[in-house]
Amino acid sequence: MTRSLAIEAIERYFDDDSFFSDLERRVGYRTESQEPAQRPELYRYLEQEMSGYLVELGFSCHIEENPDDNGGPFLIAERIEALGLPTVLSYGHGDVVRGYDDQWREGLNPWSVTRESDRWYGRGTADNKGQHTINLAALRTVLAQRGSLGFNIKVLIETGEERGSPGLREFCQCNADRLAADVFIASDGPRLAPHR
Repeated sequence: MTRSLAIEAIERYFDDDSFFSDLERRVGYRTESQEPAQRPELYRYLEQEMSGYLVELGFSCHIEENPDDNGGPFLIAERIEALGLPTVLSYGHGDVVRGYDDQWREGLNPWSVTRESDRWYGRGTADNKGQHTINLAALRTVLAQRGSLGFNIKVLIETGEERGSPGLREFCQCNADRLAADVFIASDGPRLAPHR
């Protein structure tokens, strides 16, 4: 796969509304980690949405409990192409801040994506469902073009980041071997100022 073919393929993903469709489906999950009543939705997001997508890409997926009762579950997904290849660990989170449904202006809803000119509205579009949707689409594009990535990859998705990531440190320490990698890519939220 050449660089130009990869760029063309990912541009099609945006231009034909596939990205919008994937993102809208993910935003539709009310993954408010601060709301105890939404805890089952955190599991549904990892089980139905993320695991389903990743299994199609050849990943094995495991949903793990959080060692901290205040935190949500974790997803560890792995695609090991060959021993000896470099391994990438990608991090993202599937939870969002409260929706505050009644505080959105008319025509907007936190649980669907609305386009207005060059702006997209919906919980998680900028933090963090949009980012991990882009990262996973890039993997899908390479796999569709080449049939393999040429590296091993592990994906860690947590569901408690908007609450301060309770249990994340302990979980990573207890699973250090499973999460071991040569490269770590963390995608979380917009970075509007390079010094922050």
